[in-house]
Amino acid sequence: MIIIYSFNKTGFEAEQWTREITAASNQEHIFLPFNHEPFLPVSRYLDSVALDRLYQARNPGLMRMYDALQQMIRQHGADALLVTNCPPYHPDFLRKLDIYKALYSTDDPDGTYRRTIPYLHAYNHVFHVAPGYSADMELREKLRYCGMQNVDWLPLSVFDFECDPAQTEETILSHERDVDIAYVGHCFPQKMPVLTAVKRAFGSRLKVFGFYRPKHNLYANLVHAYGGWIRPIGFKERVQLYQRAKIGFNLHWNEFGLGNQRLYILPANGVMQICDCPGYLPRVYRVGEEAVAFRNRDELIDRIRYYLDHEAERKRIALAGFRRVMKDYRFADVTRRAAALMVQRAGASV
Repeated sequence: MIIIYSFNKTGFEAEQWTREITAASNQEHIFLPFNHEPFLPVSRYLDSVALDRLYQARNPGLMRMYDALQQMIRQHGADALLVTNCPPYHPDFLRKLDIYKALYSTDDPDGTYRRTIPYLHAYNHVFHVAPGYSADMELREKLRYCGMQNVDWLPLSVFDFECDPAQTEETILSHERDVDIAYVGHCFPQKMPVLTAVKRAFGSRLKVFGFYRPKHNLYANLVHAYGGWIRPIGFKERVQLYQRAKIGFNLHWNEFGLGNQRLYILPANGVMQICDCPGYLPRVYRVGEEAVAFRNRDELIDRIRYYLDHEAERKRIALAGFRRVMKDYRFADVTRRAAALMVQRAGASV
């Protein structure tokens, strides 16, 4: 099967996505990267209403994107289209494409409602990264309730550029780890109380980086009294930080939204992970063996203190988490798993 993998990234990250998508190809499946970001910034179509307005106005950038995709389909005789990140394809355009269409929804429950559910009728297949959705139902049930029959959980994975692929089980914990606690992430209001509490509890032992602009830092300090300035970090710097870190904690959108990149990047770098969403974490890791769960900020702080004081247990969990990611959650393996599921579902629908 020849699959066009459509994504939106820029700069170094775009280069790495392009390289690793291509490298995932094997004798059974060929993956062709198509970066839709250069045609139109993702900020222009963050939800289905914004995309509909662009499409109805025949926005020039959007039309160039669609023409380039159609040309690529014809040139390579593509069998399928796999779309991830924020989908840029209007359903009325997708209706014209006579290939198997799959949407890889990497959003939390909030983003799913705005960027996945409105497009379900235009796809043959949907993958999702979050097991949960709400107190009423899990995401698989919600997507099927909305009319999608071909639904599969597909975890976010770790790219080679997000870790050091040369590390092995024998070497990943052999070097010095002089950073006690690390956290890298965007500024989200609901996460700031926990982040601030951990900062107050551990001070300089916690290293925090993220995509914080001045307005985000002002918000963190004026509203939450965070007590510090958070600066951005590059992809290579992030790997270097995680390779030095003992413990990394993970925060999601809410208790149903388990499935972000940290979930896989932390253990891929030998960092022992302490994660929220305790009700869903067992879907991805063996809790207490490959990762540790917490229910609230006080429990998180207690867990961090405990594992900083119990090095042997920390290392055991970190190594088991590393082993699990390398076995089940690397990008090439997960992408090939998606292709196999697409072939299976496509065959069943014939």
